[in-house]
Amino acid sequence: MVNSSVMKILVSNDDGIFTEGLWSLAKALRDEGTVVIVAPDREQSATGTMVTLRVPLRVREINWFSNNIKTYTVEGSPSDSVILALGKLATDAGMVISGINQGLNLGDDVLISGTVGAAMQGYLRGLPAVAVSVSPESSISIFENAARLTAIVASKIKAGALGSNGFFNINLPNLPLSEIKGIKATSLAHKTHIDTVTEGYDGRREYYWLVRQQLSGDAAAGTDIWAVENGYISITPLHSFLFHRPDGEFGERLCSEVFDQLKNR
Repeated sequence: MVNSSVMKILVSNDDGIFTEGLWSLAKALRDEGTVVIVAPDREQSATGTMVTLRVPLRVREINWFSNNIKTYTVEGSPSDSVILALGKLATDAGMVISGINQGLNLGDDVLISGTVGAAMQGYLRGLPAVAVSVSPESSISIFENAARLTAIVASKIKAGALGSNGFFNINLPNLPLSEIKGIKATSLAHKTHIDTVTEGYDGRREYYWLVRQQLSGDAAAGTDIWAVENGYISITPLHSFLFHRPDGEFGERLCSEVFDQLKNR
């Protein structure tokens, strides 16, 4: 078990530095270790694992959140932020947590999600990583529930209950805690979206607009979309499904234990 006094937790996101979800997450994680925030200076949704290679990255330290939390903004993508942090600003971080994203990241969306992409950069560098998201209509109380849950998961990672290099994607339904049925360990739903193209004309020239549409049809039982649609919190071990590494699984017993802690925290 790692002592929280020496654990440094790197927090990032894809919604930009000035978001309620990021601050809720950072506050909840302070009891689990020393928090450092390194995040994009603006909204960067759907940038996936985009990395900036041909222009310099500029960083600014700010005191907008708290004097007790080192906070940096990056003129770059979520992946840029985490790579830069682990290379220069928080080289001794022991965990990477990305979120809280205002918008669910389920099924095929994990492949284009900047939230997931940021966490992945930590995982690829040998660190346990977590991405956490809520519905775009979520209230402040749901952000707070997501933050508390993530802090519990972080404590399980520190204690060694989830392996040494797990990569977890957490999604919460838009429900008060009293109406959530529990936590499910899930797989990724497949063939959930399709990208289409629309045309337009702005008076000067034609343009095209990419539109991401959710396909109709019921999600298979046991998948992340099925869990959220049926009132459960979904935790997907992405290391098992994207990388085929069975390290750090969420079993039924652990799901129940974490949910009980969330209700009583």
